[in-house]
Amino acid sequence: MELRQQFDQAVSDSKTLSARPSQGTLLELYSLYKQASEGDINIEPPANPFDFVAKAKYEAWESLKGKSQEDAMSDYINLVMKLK
Repeated sequence: MELRQQFDQAVSDSKTLSARPSQGTLLELYSLYKQASEGDINIEPPANPFDFVAKAKYEAWESLKGKSQEDAMSDYINLVMKLK
């Protein structure tokens, strides 16, 4: 199975995990998904300094800047496999 198909399957599998991952793991899943699907961060930081969720998501995605989309896909697949 090619990497893209494995990634798409992992995305599908992530929605049916038996237990809800921790907030940190959810942020990691989010940032790897965004990096894999869109590449380096391409949005402005959140304007509201009290929107802690948006800020955490932004910082998590920004921390992956420079990681290739293929590496992000592989990391996402591996993380979902560990969570299953």
